[in-house]
Amino acid sequence: MAGPGLGKTSLTDGIVERLSDELNVLQMHGSSALSNVPFGVLTPYTADLTAEESISPVAVLRSMWTYFEKLKTVNGAPVLLVVDDAHYLDEGSAGVVADLISAGWATVVAAARPRPGLPRPLDQLWYDGLAERVDLRLLNREQIEEVLAHVLDGTVPAATVDAVWSASGGNPRILDALLHDAAEAGVLSKRNGIWILLGPLPSDGDRIGSVVAKEHLRRPQDEQEALKLVALAGPVSRKAIEDISGAAVVRSLLEQQVVVEHPSIPAELSLGNVLLAQTIRNTISVSRSLQLLEKTRPHLPDTLLHGEGRTRSVEWALECGLRIPDAALIEASREALDRFRNTSARMIASKVQDPALIPLAQAIQARALFNDGYYLEAASLLDGCWEALLNHADGPAVLLLRAFAHQANGQSLAGLAEEVVAVTGVAGTPQWPLTLMALLRSGGELDAAGLAAEVGTAAGSAVDGATGLPLHAMGGALLAHALTAAGRADEGVEAALMAASELPALEGSLFFFPELVLGRLVSAYLAMGEWETAERELNNYASAHSPGHAVFNGSLQILRGYSLLRQGRMERAYQVLLPAVEALRLNDPLQLFRFGASLGFYVAARLGDTAQAQRLERDCRDAVAGAPAHDLLAAAHCAAAAEYLARDGKGLASLHTLVTAAEAAGRTGTLLELLAMCWELGDPSVIPMVQNVARTVDGRWAGAMLTLAAGWEVGDGDALMDTAAALEEAGFVNLAREAYARASTLLEQAGERRRSRQAVAQREKCDHELGERFREGRFIAAAPAVHLTRREQDIVGLAVQGYTDREIAQKLMVSVRTVEGHLYRTYVKLGVRSREELESALPK
Repeated sequence: MAGPGLGKTSLTDGIVERLSDELNVLQMHGSSALSNVPFGVLTPYTADLTAEESISPVAVLRSMWTYFEKLKTVNGAPVLLVVDDAHYLDEGSAGVVADLISAGWATVVAAARPRPGLPRPLDQLWYDGLAERVDLRLLNREQIEEVLAHVLDGTVPAATVDAVWSASGGNPRILDALLHDAAEAGVLSKRNGIWILLGPLPSDGDRIGSVVAKEHLRRPQDEQEALKLVALAGPVSRKAIEDISGAAVVRSLLEQQVVVEHPSIPAELSLGNVLLAQTIRNTISVSRSLQLLEKTRPHLPDTLLHGEGRTRSVEWALECGLRIPDAALIEASREALDRFRNTSARMIASKVQDPALIPLAQAIQARALFNDGYYLEAASLLDGCWEALLNHADGPAVLLLRAFAHQANGQSLAGLAEEVVAVTGVAGTPQWPLTLMALLRSGGELDAAGLAAEVGTAAGSAVDGATGLPLHAMGGALLAHALTAAGRADEGVEAALMAASELPALEGSLFFFPELVLGRLVSAYLAMGEWETAERELNNYASAHSPGHAVFNGSLQILRGYSLLRQGRMERAYQVLLPAVEALRLNDPLQLFRFGASLGFYVAARLGDTAQAQRLERDCRDAVAGAPAHDLLAAAHCAAAAEYLARDGKGLASLHTLVTAAEAAGRTGTLLELLAMCWELGDPSVIPMVQNVARTVDGRWAGAMLTLAAGWEVGDGDALMDTAAALEEAGFVNLAREAYARASTLLEQAGERRRSRQAVAQREKCDHELGERFREGRFIAAAPAVHLTRREQDIVGLAVQGYTDREIAQKLMVSVRTVEGHLYRTYVKLGVRSREELESALPK
């Protein structure tokens, strides 16, 4: 039992293919044309009956039995009757099929839709316990991930899985069509082994159009019309659709889960799948769309429209060629922008004709272009409108957006500042742009003292509230970053939280204040060693800002990868960073590409993936733009990575040069990170400096570094064991690992071999927790290529324990062929050839 597109026919076809050599398989297809013809679908088996006998249940059943017996005489195999679209069987045919099952003459597999459901005789079998019912459901996210891992050769990052899952709604038939259309359109592309989306998934492809059209035409006419209305107007008032199409039709669509109801007041309806709504709209002509629009207008007064429904109403009217007031266009385009419907926002804003509103409309279009990664086009539009908006409430957001767009194109902040100075020299021009540019300059230099002064100026200036709030929020975010770099992460968190308190008043701004503040807050938590708190902030953002996921996902994943790197979880960091870097090639709103590539280069080098490391090194070198505030850390990771690759001392020397540079002197938080990299490269000469710097840096991580450095210098194996245990308990597993390793050496030298072995065992335990499988040797395979799905992990785990394929199949309630297929794909991913080699390729 399953709704349309969930795989009933594919499943019955698979059963026929698998069992045709073992059983006498007969196939029967229900048909709406024969649903009212008694025994019509059984005609192929009753050809020898007279007209009078052909309507007799007993005669038909006897004829079927005779047919089956003839089949059995050929090979002696039992009969399997496979019935597709069984919901179309007439009552008589269903009764005969039920009698065949009851008499044991045949095994029957019947596939049907829940609505209208099976005919009563077949349903009764289930109630009586003579039949088994299997309900096929929409695929969940984990199953979509498994499908993509099966059909796509390479790494499929979480962002791609999320987009495909959301667009397909978990419907297997739509998923299949979507993947074909996306591949043919070049939207789904494999870059450096990573499958990424180069744009929105297509809603006008041949495959998806065919699937939707076929399914749409099979519905009753009243359901077709209701679906068109919801697709064109949704989200739309439920009462309005009930008034037009009838309450029974709406209930039917809701029960089929084609339409979903939103718990708003009043209740609203929309299609459960956005892609499906777009595809249905593509099939409706303009003239027909206009007719439906006129039909709904009496039931949808403007007072009932709000939010996304209001935006869709404006969009629909424009598609029909109607004129909309400019104020309504601005409102609708901003609403679309808030939901990251960038194409719609640009289209709606481009229709504005009032000269007084055109600059704001251009700024809205520029933000939509910026969201899609078209920084040059966005900067060009902003160049023409920012001066006209200096006295507008959105002025600071527009000027900030212009600065980021130009920086993304490689232009320095100094040149932009000169233009602002020239403009503000005119009489009557507000002075806040000078304050804003000063904030950006100090932020790029990580000048905590200068930023604190500028933030105070912004807070105490005579600007109105609409202008002062964005200045204060931006200043707080930049100050948080500068304080964190200066080793004052506690104050950095406070500054970021203060900036975050301004965000509710800035909701709907043309600049991305929430994401900017989040990045600084997470960075401050990471500097303190508060890994879980940082992850919680990222998860909270992801759950509350899902529409912006595609735009900011790469940036947020860089932060996640950075967190994993700081924790020493190199393989997991690699799995996150490689897809994140590929995402930033397309869209880098926070200008993290160079920094992200440097992190990827560093991790690739540490894991021994030379090819990827060399490619990422070129990315770092060739990056057009990058946030100046991250340049020192990026350079340090590149120097350390070069040393891991070459081991010639040159990378370490470059790292020492950065450590002693004037730029690092005032950034003790960053300096401690650089010293930690030197130490990890095997340079113990920095340990005294680590102790001196760590004493001046806030946070648990600096405290842990100080503890490790102090214990290391003392050289007492037993004391280091205690230190390692304390570090492990505090969550600094990578530092504990190094302490256990040092303790093992010291204890071995002291002749305490038993204690030394204990230290080795504890170090290996830390390695296992961190997920480092090839710690002592060259990393064999690129981490993204060895990602196992949850099902593969389950099967491999049982295989390593010695279970046979059949025993695994019984335990997991799957077929033996499924087990074999998963094992084969796992062998390919891990680069092994047999079960015997599996264990050595997995974490101990």
